Order: sequence, then C-alpha cells, then structure tokens
Amino acid sequence: MRGQRRKCPFGAPDATGRQRLPGRRELPRAAGTRDLQLRRFPVAGFDCWGRPLGVSRMFFYLSKKVAMSNNVKLKCISWNKDQGFIACGGDDGLLRVLKLETQTDDTKLRGLAAPSNLSMNQTLEGHSGSWYEEMINNRNKSVVRSMSWNADGQKICIVYEDGAVIVGSVDGNRIWGKDLKGVQLCHVAWSADSKALLFGMANGEIHIYDNQGNFMVKMKMNCLVNVTGAVSIAGIHWYHGTEGYVEPDCPCLAICFDNGRCQIMRHENDQNPVLIDTGMYVVSIQWNHTGSVLAVAGSQKVITQDKDVNTVQFYTPFGEHLGTLMVPGKQMSALSWEGGGLKIALTVDSFIYFANIRPDYKWGYCSNTVVYAYTRRDRPEYCVTFWDTKNNDKYVKYVKSLISITTCGDFCILATKADENHPQEENEMETFGAMFVLVLCNSIGTPLDPKYIDLVPLFVTMTKTHVIAASKEAFYIWQYRVAKKLTALEINQITRSRKEGRERIYHVDDTPSGSLDGVLDYSKAIQGTRDPICAITASDKTLIVSRESGTFQRYSLPNVGLIQKYSLNCQAYQLSLNCNSSRLAVIDILGVLTFFDLDARVTDSTGQQVVGELLKLERKDVWDMKWAKDNPDLFAVMEKTRMYVFRNLDPEEPIQTSGYICNFEDLEIKSVLLDEILKNPEYPNKDYIINFEIRSLRDSRALIEKVGIEDASQFIEDNPHPRLWRLLAEAALQKLDLHTAEQAFVRCKDYQGIKFVKRLGNLQSEPMKQAEVAAYFGRFEEAERMYLDMDRRDLAISLRLKLGDWFRVLQLLKTGSGDADDSLLEQAHNAIGDYFADRQKRLNAIQYYVQGRNQERLAECYYMLEDYVGLENLASSLPENHKLLPEIAQMFVRVGMCEQAVTAFLKCNQPKAAVDTCVHLNQWNKAVELAKSHNMKEIGSLLARYASHLLEKNKILDAIELYRKANYFYDAAKLMFKIADEEAKKRTKPLRVKKLYVLSALLIEQYHEQIKNAQRGKVKGKSSEATSALAGLLEEEVLSTSSRFTDNAWRGAEAYHFFILAQRQLYEGYVDTALKTALHLRDYEDIIPAVEIYSLLALCACASRAFGTCSKAFIKLESLETLSSEQKQQYEDLALEIFTKHTPKDNRKSELDGLLEGGEGKLPTCVATGSPITEYQFWMCSVCKHCVLAQEINNYNFCPLCHSAVG
Repeated sequence: MRGQRRKCPFGAPDATGRQRLPGRRELPRAAGTRDLQLRRFPVAGFDCWGRPLGVSRMFFYLSKKVAMSNNVKLKCISWNKDQGFIACGGDDGLLRVLKLETQTDDTKLRGLAAPSNLSMNQTLEGHSGSWYEEMINNRNKSVVRSMSWNADGQKICIVYEDGAVIVGSVDGNRIWGKDLKGVQLCHVAWSADSKALLFGMANGEIHIYDNQGNFMVKMKMNCLVNVTGAVSIAGIHWYHGTEGYVEPDCPCLAICFDNGRCQIMRHENDQNPVLIDTGMYVVSIQWNHTGSVLAVAGSQKVITQDKDVNTVQFYTPFGEHLGTLMVPGKQMSALSWEGGGLKIALTVDSFIYFANIRPDYKWGYCSNTVVYAYTRRDRPEYCVTFWDTKNNDKYVKYVKSLISITTCGDFCILATKADENHPQEENEMETFGAMFVLVLCNSIGTPLDPKYIDLVPLFVTMTKTHVIAASKEAFYIWQYRVAKKLTALEINQITRSRKEGRERIYHVDDTPSGSLDGVLDYSKAIQGTRDPICAITASDKTLIVSRESGTFQRYSLPNVGLIQKYSLNCQAYQLSLNCNSSRLAVIDILGVLTFFDLDARVTDSTGQQVVGELLKLERKDVWDMKWAKDNPDLFAVMEKTRMYVFRNLDPEEPIQTSGYICNFEDLEIKSVLLDEILKNPEYPNKDYIINFEIRSLRDSRALIEKVGIEDASQFIEDNPHPRLWRLLAEAALQKLDLHTAEQAFVRCKDYQGIKFVKRLGNLQSEPMKQAEVAAYFGRFEEAERMYLDMDRRDLAISLRLKLGDWFRVLQLLKTGSGDADDSLLEQAHNAIGDYFADRQKRLNAIQYYVQGRNQERLAECYYMLEDYVGLENLASSLPENHKLLPEIAQMFVRVGMCEQAVTAFLKCNQPKAAVDTCVHLNQWNKAVELAKSHNMKEIGSLLARYASHLLEKNKILDAIELYRKANYFYDAAKLMFKIADEEAKKRTKPLRVKKLYVLSALLIEQYHEQIKNAQRGKVKGKSSEATSALAGLLEEEVLSTSSRFTDNAWRGAEAYHFFILAQRQLYEGYVDTALKTALHLRDYEDIIPAVEIYSLLALCACASRAFGTCSKAFIKLESLETLSSEQKQQYEDLALEIFTKHTPKDNRKSELDGLLEGGEGKLPTCVATGSPITEYQFWMCSVCKHCVLAQEINNYNFCPLCHSAVG
C-alpha cells in the first residue's frame, strides 16, 4: 500500500552466502563485472523504503597517473576540499603533497572539467611543527589508527589501537581522554550533530558513544547476517549534510566491511538500512561532497582472469549501482574525492591514479532555457532553476522527490513522486502503490498540466506531442496538450480525456497492432517480465524501447504498433534517434557508442534478408551525444574531454571541452558547462554557454573571406546545408552579386531573401543598393548615413520608423530643410510619450503628449500623477460631447471630486450620470438640484432607499442630515421628533431634549418656508403675495393633516424650555417668577411626565408660600394613576406635614388668577421670564414667533427659545 515502508527486497542467500533478488534474471559471471554487481542491490523499481530507483549513471575514466620516487608503496591519500592539496602517505614515513593546477580563464572558456596537470609535487621531511603539549603523541606503547573532525571542524577525535581515545579542540587543547579497556580500535566517526561518536573495533563491531565518552549501545550490523568467519571494517564515513541531501531523510552513514558487505543508514539507530553486497574485497570507502555518490574501492576476482582486478564501485545513498571503474596495478590501498566531485584520486602500489567523473545531472534544455536541479542545505526539496540564457532571467521552483527532467521544444517534464496527501480526482484511477506525477511545464517553470500515474517513471522521453514514461515492465504514453492548442470545447472535455485515448499503457511483452487498443490499465505496470526495459527514446513517428537482453523494440507513433524487433549485443543506457528516425545511436552501460540503421535491409549469415544493420562505427568512453536537428547524418559526441563532430560517420578534428550538449542546429553546437554552473547554481553566468561551429561552417566562411565567392559556392555545392547557403547569400549581398545571392536564397528556401534581392534589382543607384544591404544586415547607422548623403531624408525616416527609433525620427523631422509632415510629427511625439509612460516617467510623457495632441494618454498621465488641476483644465479645454469627457468624469468620481465630475458629465450631456455621481459621493443637495433642473423624478426613490439603508444600520442622525441636505425637511423633522421623544422617555438631561425639540421645530419651519416658496413660484404674477401664502398653507394642510408636530412644532421645545427656566429661577431665588413659569407646565402633560410637572409646581408654590396652589399640586400628585400606592402614601404624608403647619390658601391670589385660570384668550407668555405679557409693545422672534418683554430683550443677543439671532 502507498505510504507504508517496504522491506528491502533481498531474497534468500545463495551458495556463496549472498542474497539474490526475486524475479531478477541472473546473468553469468562471464557477462562482465557490471552485470555481476547489478544483481546485488534492490532493483525492482523501488528501494528499501519504497522510493523509485532512478536510472542515473556516472561515466568515469582514468585521466592521469603519478608515480612516487623509489617505488615507495602508498598507504593512504586525502584531498583537501578547499585549496585542492593532495596529501599521500606511504612506507618508510613517506609524506608527499601534490596539487593539480587550478582552472585558468582559458580552460573555463573551453569548458574543461578538472584539468590534470600537476602544479605542486613536494616531499615533506623534517617536520618542525607539533601539537600543543597536551596533544603530543608520546604514547610509545600504541599507534594512532584513525582520527575524525566533527561537522563544524571545531573538534577532533583520535583513537589508538590499544583503546585510548583523545578528543581535542581545533586550537590544540585536550577536551577529554579515555581508555576503553579490552578493545582494539581501528575507526572513528562523528555524527552530523556532533552528539555521538562511532568507534569501529578490530573484530568488526561498532560501538556508539556520546560526545563525552559514555557508552550508549552496540550497533546492529544487518549486512553481516548469515556471514561466517572473521571480518574487519574497511571504512566508516558519515556525510554531514554540508551541501544538502538528495532527499529528505536520506541515508548518509556508510559502513563497509572487507568482505564487501555494506550498509547505508539514515542515523546510528536506523533499523532498516540499505544493504549492499559489492562482491569485492574492500579497502576504502568515501562519500562525494554532496553525499549523493558513495565510492567503494577494493579488488575482486574475475573468472576470465587469474589475478584480482582493482575496482571502484559507485552507489547512490539508496543502494543503486551507478557504475564500475577498473584500475590497473596489483593492490589498491585508498581513495579520496576532489572537492567538487568531478575527480577521484586512487592509490595503487606506488602510483596515484586520477579519474575524471562525468555526473549524470538532472537537467535539460528547452527554448533557450537551461533547466537544472540541485540540492540546498536549507531546503529538503530539489531546487529546479529555469535559466533563460537569452535574457539571463532565472525562475526557481522547489520540487519534492524529483526523479528526472526531460525537455523537448518549448516544454519540460518534471517526473516526481506524488505527495501522499494529494487529493485525487474522482474516478481518477485505481491505485496499486505509490503514485507519481509527470508535470508538464513551460520554459519559465509554470506548471501547465500534471498527470498522476501509477507507473514508476524510471525512463522518460518526450516529443512535440507525446510524453512516454517507462518502468522496468511497461510504458505509458500521454498525448499532451498545451493551452494555445485547446479550444473551448476541448477545455470542457478535459475530464474525459482518458476515455478519448490520450493516455495509454502497454506492457513490454505485449504486441500492439497499431489500433487504439491501448487502455489505461495500471495492472500491466505490476506484471513482471524476464527481460526488463533499460532505456527508451522517441521521435514524432517512432518509439524505441531497449531491453536488458539487448533486444530493441520499434513502435510506430502516434498509433502504437510494434513494427520491428532488433537484437544487439549490449545493454543500452542512452538511446537517441536522428531527425528522420532512420538511425539509432546507442550508448551502453560501458560507455561504448554504436549506431544502428533501422531501415537498412541486409542478408545475414544464414542468407536470410533482415531489417536493420549495425554500422561499423564504434566509440569508447562516450558520455553524451546529440544528433543534428536538421541533418540526419550529423551528430556530436562527447568522449572524455573532447567533442567530436561526425558527418556520415567520418569525424572532424576534436574540440577540447567538457560541456553538456544542449542543441545541434544550423551547423552550430550549443554546450552548457554544468560543472561550472553547479559550483554556484544560484548565479549562472552567460560565459558558461558555449557555441561551437562545425568544420564545414568554419571552412565556408574562410573560403568566402580569403578565396572568393565562386570557389566557396563550389565547396558549398559539394557540402550543401541551408546555413551554408545563407552564409553565401549574405556574402554575395555584401558584394552586390545579386545573381549568386538569389540562387543561394533559393537553395536555403529563404523567400524573404529572394524578395529582397528582387527589390535590389529594381534599384538603379549603386549607393542606394549599398544602403539597403547595410540596413538588411543591421548596420542601421551606416544605412542612414548613406540615405542622408543621397539627400533621401524620407528613406532615413522610413528606416527609423521600421526600427521604432522615434527619438531619431523626431530628430530627423526637425533637422530637415523642408516642412515636416504634421501627422508624422504627432505620431513621433505620441510614440515618445508612450516610451516615457511605459517607464513610469509621466512628467516627461506629458510634454510629448501635449505636442502630439493626445488627450487620452494625457488624461491618463494627469490621473496617474494625481495632477487633478491639469486634468480639470484638460476637461475644460475639450469641446462639448467629446468622447473623452465621460472617462475624465469617472476619474474625478474615483477620487471623490464631485463638482469637477458633475461639470464633465454635464458637458457631455449626461445629467443622469452626474446625479448618480452626487448620490454616490453623498452630495444630495447637488443631486436634488440637478434632478430638479433636469426634470428627473427618480431622486425621491434614491433618497428614500439610501435613508432606509441608514435607518437599518441605526444611523438616524445620518439619515436626518441626508434629508436635510436634500431639502426633505418634513422627513428630517419626523426623524428628529422621534429622537427627541425617545430621549425624553430616557429621562436624560432636559437641556439635550430641549435642543432636539428646537432642531425638530426649526426643520418644520424650513418645511413651511419651502412650501410657501413653491406656491409663490407657481402663482407668480397672477395674484398677491397673500394669495400665494394662503395657497402654500392649504397645500401644507393637505400634506400633513395627521401630524401633531406640524400644527404646533414648538410645543416640545416650549415644554422643556419652561421646565428648565422654572428650575433655574427657583435655584436663583426668584421663587415668585419660578411659580409663574411652573404654572405654564400644566399645559404640557403630554410631553413632560405629570409627576415631574406637579412636583416642581408644588416645590415652587411652597417656596413662594402659595400654599393653595401647592395644595392643588399635591391633590394632582395623589390622584396620578402612574404612581404606586407607596409613592402616593409618601406624597400624602408630606402634604399632611406641610398643611398642618400652613393653611392651604394663596396670599397673592390676585396675581395668580390669570395664570391659574388659563383657557382661551390668555395672554402671550414671555419666554425669557415666563411671565404673561400685558404690554402692547413686545419683541417677537422672526423664527419661532415667540415673544419677549420689551425691557427684557435688551439683555439677550439670541432668542431664549430657538437661539436665533436678535435682529
């Protein structure tokens, strides 16, 4: 099941004690050492933990041999990772330091990886330096067996054979020391976090200690199960993750024994390590600088030879075998990696052998983009970089569990293991194990279409229309689509794409007929086969599948049908078809390149005619090759550090380089120096892209330059290629040999070139022809100068117009002697304005737009610069109904400038938009004014809708303000009265309630005035002012017959005014005046609660000693139904207490008679004093129509009731 850990698929041991793999074809030992090793690690598609085993391989070859003087045998070697020094030790105390010369600028340009010349070779004798006193090796009874630095280089652990252990610091001070009793030590290693130490014993055991020397546990060695006899440890190497890991939780601790058994662990307590049986006698092991390759050095017996063969085996951290390197000599003793992982040093007898490594990077090339992947220490995923080599732009994606990168055309396929938490689509597929993803990306890394498959994509290839992924047993074909090819109908049918046959799967043992018989049946992917797939390749019409037995199966595309089977005596690693699918290039696992003609018909040894012929060309030590895209007989091959170009199987002289071939087209080879890029992958350099011209192109150019066009033409006739004909055509044009140029353009099928030559033939002037040719080759300055010398300024301007060089166009237009074309001047000014606007330099753009009279872009620049004055001036300068006015108005609306927006809308005759703008910006006065002036009736509904919206949010005051601004005073007054009534019920401050009632009454007064003015306007000129006022009153009466506040709007304000005034007079000591004022409150019981009115009246009467009035007030209080019995009893008790002392009679009854009687015909009341007005002269407020005594008004600047100014 997906997500569960798989057990390592080792089978039962054979007679030699080694495990065999189930379902794996056993190859005889005579088949070669590589095949011997391939069967001793997990290869059934997954590693021990369910990870897919890729098909990564490395190519390596011996490049240099250094001999020691006096034939001193070497014992050990170490290569400094930073400075590159190599130290080797041997018999008789030999210590020699060597250094390979570093790369020069010249070698970098040629792309030579790891040069091999020695720059230093020195024997060190008579050492004068030593450790500090505490770290001196003065233990004469034992010898040092091993030492190890921790990950950060701050501590070193030294172990002696007799069990002594010393841990010291980098400055030479001893940290601690310990004697391990009864053991013989031979190896030591630090953990990555420096918290644990591994001690290897002479008897093969490994003990784990903490960093203070305390024993923790003995390590279990799974690789020694079923092993008998004594074994010793050949090497322990723990990679500390300094360059990141190839996968999260990747094995990094390698332990190997001399009998060839090896185990690779994630940590010291890993219970499920990767187990390897190398089948050799091991002397040394070491990880490379990234922990991605483990080198195992030793020797092994080969049946075909009597002596042991020195061998280096290379493995991935998951046990996958990468290859074998054979080394001459008698006895290998040690190995060491170079710091960049591109070289390895081996000590054999008295020699040092250097081998170059060509890593199989995860990379590809598509559409001028190099795609490469690398690991980083701070990220668990692969960092996949899409580097646009043309523009030097870089796009980075992080991909988990990347398996491979495959490219073709403009697209790229990233094969990865799917996230186990990925939610699958409904009915997507049945699952048989771990899922994988093929992600189709474009050249900037944008995922276009991911496909989830249940087939391990060990091998992936792609064409312009198909992606083919293969496991060991089956291959999956997907006809992919990209967005530019999809129609709307196809987009809707994507979910049914599987049923349409766009995805099919075939078992390698099937024999498809070519009809649409392939189905998406993943059960085929788990059916075994005796002859697994080892490589695939495809072109637009052919698919080649190679199997480990040497059988090649040829299928047709797009309808998959088995056409032919071929048999070759090799196991392929890399396949490649030429551009017409007639020849197949095969690089086998030994690095041997052979070629096979797929369509040739030959007679075999039995006299039967067979299809397919193995060509005679064979090259060794090949690690890369590429067919030309436009010539089926051209291809480039990488051998060691040389690139060979072949034409019809004949090689040209080699080119020194170690670049990986990106593209071979137009007789040019583009190569990328991946070794250099991956030294600093975050900052790729254009210098690491190298273009090579093949010999025919170089020779043709030399012939043209030195001999002449005729001889060059004959050479190109003998070696035809479109690129060569194009070269000849360009040279003929330079010399105005139009006949030769036309013939050459015809041969390279360049229709545009033919038309150009025809046009040149119609020109009479030689200087004119030369100027046209100069422009054709991009020498525009020269062409312009020629045009101007011929006094053809129009042609110079036309040239610059085609180039889009508007600055030069404007310059030419202004410097000419004749009148410039006005339209062309405007076009130039506008184009330059666009140039500055696109670069956010809008101030500069405005200058040119003004001269180009481009109001649209001018308005846009003003708006973006927030120059609203300029925008307003532009709007005012435009004629009425100009098409730009609505757009400018919308710009003003967006920034809340209502007045300017309304002006613009009205200028283009859009009053409805102007009103909508006012509503949107809450300018209701303006909106009502516009609606009325343009006879628009919908303003009332808009107003009501917005007011209801405010009321729903309980924003009553906002609604009142809205109505007031819109001159809907009646509606505003209703809401204000509602608020005043609510505040009065809350028993809040009387002054606040009075203010609310005053505001309500003022709104009613404005409403009255509005009605009168409306009627006055209707009857203007027909009758007197009295008649119009009467008509207004009649209309008002009709509109508001049921509202109490329209009849007497000031009633609430009066009530609270007298209520406050009476209390103020009482507290100031004017008790008689306070009593008179309080008596007025009896008329306002509907506004102020009666209990408050009569309580105040009783208090004032008592203070004024008008006990008769006080008695009446108590009688009223005791009869109120709103009081409880307890409250009434309290009033009765208080009245009893007062009137037992005082007779309930008024002493100044005559003065209160008028006030006590009340009723109709009573005198007006002074709102300043609360007293009745008995005089004929008094002041009346023009707003509230209330009166004040003439002698009192002199003390006020404002009306005591409504607070309007005293006129």
